[in-house]
Amino acid sequence: MAIEFAHSPLLTFAIGLAVVVMLLVVLDLPAFVGLTIAAFTVGLVNAVFVPDFAMADAAGQTATAFGNGMAGIGIPILMAAIIGKSMLESGAAQRIVRGFQSLVGESNSDIALWGSSSVLAIPVFFDSVFYLMAPLARSMRARVGKNYALYIVVVGAGAATTHVFVPPTPGPLAVASEIGVDLGITIAIGIVTAIPAAVVAGLVYGRWINARLDIPLRDSMGTTTEELEERAERDTADLPGVLESISPIVLAVVLVASATAVNTFQQWYPGLEAIQPIVAFIGDKNVALTIAAMAAAVTYLRWTGLSRSVWEDELTEALKSGGNIAAITAMGGAFGALLAASGIGPYIADILQNFGIGLLITAWLIAAVVRIAQGSATAAMLTAAGIMAPLAGDLSVSQAYLVMAIGAGGNICSWYNDSGFWLVKEIGGLTQVETLKTWTALTTIISVTGLVTVLVLSTVLPLA
Repeated sequence: MAIEFAHSPLLTFAIGLAVVVMLLVVLDLPAFVGLTIAAFTVGLVNAVFVPDFAMADAAGQTATAFGNGMAGIGIPILMAAIIGKSMLESGAAQRIVRGFQSLVGESNSDIALWGSSSVLAIPVFFDSVFYLMAPLARSMRARVGKNYALYIVVVGAGAATTHVFVPPTPGPLAVASEIGVDLGITIAIGIVTAIPAAVVAGLVYGRWINARLDIPLRDSMGTTTEELEERAERDTADLPGVLESISPIVLAVVLVASATAVNTFQQWYPGLEAIQPIVAFIGDKNVALTIAAMAAAVTYLRWTGLSRSVWEDELTEALKSGGNIAAITAMGGAFGALLAASGIGPYIADILQNFGIGLLITAWLIAAVVRIAQGSATAAMLTAAGIMAPLAGDLSVSQAYLVMAIGAGGNICSWYNDSGFWLVKEIGGLTQVETLKTWTALTTIISVTGLVTVLVLSTVLPLA
């Protein structure tokens, strides 16, 4: 039973932060174990202070949040494990990397990865893009022999930037709908806002941190460093062709994009409703990544000469690795969900909306602080959108800028309570410190650069 007296959810946040740092950083427990204990601990604190939150809920809600997380990322991560292992060990990822280098030159490999990640993330969720691009970053590192920090940053920055600024990516699309702003204007302003943020966070910061942080290749997603390096030394004639190599990525993106396109445009083209059920199925990321995984696995079998039984065993090993990653990622989300159950999001939002500052900065602050406190970028963006929507009419500039400010705030400082942090860490084969220096830093840079860009653009081109 909750204790009936005034309680600040900031206390719950402080306790959760202290526990997770103690378990993961000081005691160095396995990530899944540490996050589980931290989630239970936050749940117990909620049981003491939050009305209608019983002690049994500390366990029950943790398990439910974990299950919800697995429902969202379980199949995609397991299929991504097959895609990653298959593309890396068949040589398909290496073939794509060499294609990039032949087009832009080895010195511009980071630009190729950055641009590809940015474009792919427009119709596809961030996590799906990272699943597909991480094998390319690892193969590029094996090919070049250095610059892994740079490659991870540009892939992450490209996908994360588009994810929060450019509809029809779901986050900004939902915020634009809540605010009630024209989608075409939002897309245009989103692209203009995303470019400088992606450049600064990806190319500028990526090259800066790469000169100061040497991240080695490590075994990840069922593939060893030795296997990657062996593929990097192969003659191009011994690798799959470009079209076969890139087919898993193309399949995943086209299938998911088809669902996004139909959902976005059927209000203007009613005839699309006839195919909506079909694309809703094949465009679901679970189905799309399964189809992509099968394409990658067939290439793996064709180009390695493995027997069917050995091939099946290798795919099973990849699934074991993917299962661990899925569990860690889902429990990171559960930890964030238990923090959110303390009421910290509305608590912070209520405080910030009373500050006497500009609406754009207020929106950014609300989204940013809620994001840091409870982990979910989408939840932070929707919280801020719900608060700011009634005030949007008071803006002297286009309301699309309000969507961008909210997106920028919601992207800030991905850390232990964000499932995306653990996804990047585990799939990229990074340590916690390396993830903080690359992923957490770049999400913060995107946020701040995005806000500055919005303030400048809204002053120069108000579009009101």
